[in-house]
Order: sequence, then structure tokens, then C-alpha cells
Amino acid sequence: MLLWAGLGNPEPSMRRHRHNVGFMAVDAIAERYGFSPWRNRFKGEVAEGRVGNQRVLLLRPMTYMNLSGTSVQEAAAFYKIAPDQITAFHDELDLAAGKVRVKRGGGAAGHNGLRSMDKMLGTPDYWRVRIGIGHPGAKERVHGWVLGNFTESDRQDWLEPLLDKMAAAAPLLADGQPEKFMTQVALPEGSKG
Repeated sequence: MLLWAGLGNPEPSMRRHRHNVGFMAVDAIAERYGFSPWRNRFKGEVAEGRVGNQRVLLLRPMTYMNLSGTSVQEAAAFYKIAPDQITAFHDELDLAAGKVRVKRGGGAAGHNGLRSMDKMLGTPDYWRVRIGIGHPGAKERVHGWVLGNFTESDRQDWLEPLLDKMAAAAPLLADGQPEKFMTQVALPEGSKG
């Protein structure tokens, strides 16, 4: 089984924040592949299903971003899922809005959700799907940017199409083909890869 954790904050008022794009990504996957209804477990919400040939447990930690690792660690321990079978979907300031990169391991780069996962898992050796939200340009504007809502034009112009393309390409990610996943997600609308 694979564990795919979408990182975000649980407050309903934060649902549309840029920081919650990880929740949005796993929601899109759950919807596309007909996952089970979300239920409360592991200090979070989980849904089970299949993506391609793989069984996948989707997780939305309800611990707030800074404690995401607590929820991820509990789910991983219960199902005996190794770090290399765990993927975190998260917002990335240092990527242009709408860009997606996948990598295994690395630093937290100031992301408190990743920092918490590193601490609780005891290793940074899990996969990350970095979803670009762009940078506001000035360091003092970062907090408000990350904890601000996507604009309606962002949602229509690139966010919703991106989430749809990520969900459509998810079987490539599940089958251990991150490069093909990134290529498929990057293709213009209507292209076939």
C-alpha cells in the first residue's frame, strides 16, 4: 500500500488557501478514482482506493500544518508503510504557480509540514509532489500569500485544470514513474503524451 498525504490546515475558513493545495490534490485523486468516503483516523481523514494497479491510502492530516508528521507517522506505523512508499503533496513557494515537481528526499526548505514529517518519520527519504504557488516577491509578504485564498482567476485559469491533470496522471506516480507523471502534468490542455 502507498500512503499519499495531502498537507494543509483543517479549518473550513482555510479551505481555499494556497497552503492547502495538498488537500486539494488528494481530494481530486479521491474523486477521480472513486475512493471510499473520508473517515476520521490517525489524527486525520483517510480514504482508500486504487490508483492504477496500486492500493493507495489518502490522508489529510487534521493536526494543522506544523504537526502533519504526527498524523502521517501514525498511519505509516499502523500499515507498516516504509518512507519510500509515502508521498507528501504540498505547496511550494519557490516554484512558479502551476508548476509541479516530484523528488525523493531533500530538505524542508522552510515548509513546516515537511519539517514535521522529517522529525516524526525520522528521515526525509519520502517522496514530495511540490505544487508551485509562486512567490509574492517580498519576504515580508510570504505569510499572507501562503495563508491567502487562491484568486478566482487563478482557480479557473490554472489551479483547477492542474489538479485535474495531476489526478489523471496519478497512475504514473503510483507505478513509480515520477518523470512521466511530471511530463504528463506539464503537457498543454488537450495534448497526448
